[in-house]
Amino acid sequence: MAPPRPDRDDGASPPARSAAAARHSDDPDVGPARHLGVHHRLPAWLKIGTAVVSVLLVGVLAFGAYWVVRLQGNISKASLGAGSSTEGAANESHDRMQILILGSDTRDGKNSQYGTSDDSTGYGHSDVLMLMDISADNKRVNVVSFPRDLLVNVPKCRDQKTKTEYPAQKDVMINEAMSEAGIGCAVDTINKLTGLKIDHFMMADFNAVKELSNAVGGVEVCISDAVFDPDSQLRLPKGTSTVQGEQALAFLRTRHAFADGGDLGRIKAQQGFLSALTRKIKDDGTLGNPAKMLQIADVITKNLTVDDGLASIPTLLTVANRLKNIDVGKVAFVAVPTGPADSDVNRLQLAEPAASQLFAAMRKDLDLTDPTATPAASAAPGPDEAGAGAVPTPSETAAAYEKAEQPVAVANGSGVPARSAEIMQSLLAGGFSQLSKFTAPPVATTAVYYGAGYADAARDIAALLSVPATQVLPAAGVTGVQVYLGSDFASGTPTGNATVALPPDIVNQTAGDTVCQQANPELITR
Repeated sequence: MAPPRPDRDDGASPPARSAAAARHSDDPDVGPARHLGVHHRLPAWLKIGTAVVSVLLVGVLAFGAYWVVRLQGNISKASLGAGSSTEGAANESHDRMQILILGSDTRDGKNSQYGTSDDSTGYGHSDVLMLMDISADNKRVNVVSFPRDLLVNVPKCRDQKTKTEYPAQKDVMINEAMSEAGIGCAVDTINKLTGLKIDHFMMADFNAVKELSNAVGGVEVCISDAVFDPDSQLRLPKGTSTVQGEQALAFLRTRHAFADGGDLGRIKAQQGFLSALTRKIKDDGTLGNPAKMLQIADVITKNLTVDDGLASIPTLLTVANRLKNIDVGKVAFVAVPTGPADSDVNRLQLAEPAASQLFAAMRKDLDLTDPTATPAASAAPGPDEAGAGAVPTPSETAAAYEKAEQPVAVANGSGVPARSAEIMQSLLAGGFSQLSKFTAPPVATTAVYYGAGYADAARDIAALLSVPATQVLPAAGVTGVQVYLGSDFASGTPTGNATVALPPDIVNQTAGDTVCQQANPELITR
C-alpha cells in the first residue's frame, strides 16, 4: 500500500472540510492552524506585492506583444523569385545563408523629394545591389557588390502580382532587372550570373538610410580632401566626419564625389560606410541594448521589403543573432571584377577570368579574406589506379605551367548549344582563360583530349569538370587541350576537386579596416 501523501485529497468536498473544521474548533488539543479548511488572511504588504508583480508581468507581456505586433505590421513582403527561383531551403539558425540586399531608387511617398515618380518606372531600379553570404559556422560574412552599370543577361521573368511574363533580355544594366517583374527578377538574375542560390532578400529605400543613421547617432566616414558634389549635395571637409540623415544618404548616393567619379568609387564608399556602421554598432554595445535595438528594429522594418520566407520578426531576429559575434575582420567587402564594356565604354562587363574565379570561390564557400584558402576536396585515385568512374586529382606538377597560357578548345557535341558557354565559365573559374569553342558532331561520351606536352593541363581540366580519368586521352591532332562534350554531359554543374584560385586583391576591405575614400579631383574644394 502506498504511504499517504500529506496533501492527499480525502475525497471530501470543500464544504465538508469546512464543516469538519467547525466541529473541531473547540478541541483544545487541536489548534486552529491544523484544522482543515482554515482560511488565512494575506498580509497587506504581500497583497500589494503580489498585485505589483502581476501588473508588471502583464505590462511586460503587453509591451512585448505590442512591439512584436508593431514590428510585424511594419514589414512589407514580396515573392523571392520571378519564375525560376523558389523559397530557399536554408535553415535560418545554422545553414549557410545568402541574402540579396537591394537599395531601391523609388521616388514614391517619403522619397518623393529626390525626384518625380517618373524617375523610377515600374518597381524602380536597384540603386544598390549587394549579396551577403553568411557562413554556416557564423565565423565569416562576404558582402559582394554588383555595380549598377554592369551589363548582364536577364532571364525570362513573371511578375508574381500581375502574372505578366516578360521575355529574357541581353546586355541590360543589372539595376534594371527588377524594374518590370519585381524584386524576384533581380534575384533570378543574380542566381543565373553567379551559379549561386539566393535564400532571401531585403530591400530598403532612401528613407531607411536616413533614419538608420539617425538612430545610431551618425556614422564616421573619411575622405582624402574637402569635397562638394552639387548633384547629391554632399559636402564634407578633409578627414573624418560624422554623417547622418541627409548627409549620410548623400554619401551613399553620390556618383561623382569619389575616385574617378564612376560607379566603382561609389561602391568603395558604400562599403566604407557599412564597415564603419558595423564597427559602431558592435563597439557601442547596441546589440546588447534592448531599447536601442527596438528603436533600430522599428526604423528598419518601417522601410524594409523582404521575401515571404523572411517576413516574420522571429526569423529576422534569428538572422540578426547570427551576426552579432562575428569578428569584424572576417566581414569581407568585395566588388565583382569588371571592366569597360565592349559595346559601350560608359557601361561595365565582367572582367574574366577574375569574375568567374570569384563566383567559383563563392560556390565552394571559400574564405575570401584568406588568399591561401582552398576548397575542401576528398582524395580521388589517379588515372593509373582509377576505376572506370573515377575522377582524376589535380596534377602534382600543376605549378610547372601557367593555366592562363594553355590553349583549351570546347568542342560541343552535346546537342545543347548553350552548354559551351557554361563549361567555359567553369574553365575560366579554374584559371584557364585562353579558350575557344566550336560545334562538333554529336557524341555520347564526353572526353578530354590533349596534345604533346599538355598532359598535366588535361588532367587538371578533367578534375575541374569531373570527367573520369579513363576519358582523358592523348590525341596527335590536338594542340593544347580539347574538351569534347557528349550527350552524357548536356546538363549539370561541374563539381570537380580542382583548386579554385582567388583573384588577387579581391577584398576591398573588411569591416575592421578604417579606409579614407579618395576624393574626385574635379570636385575638391579649397
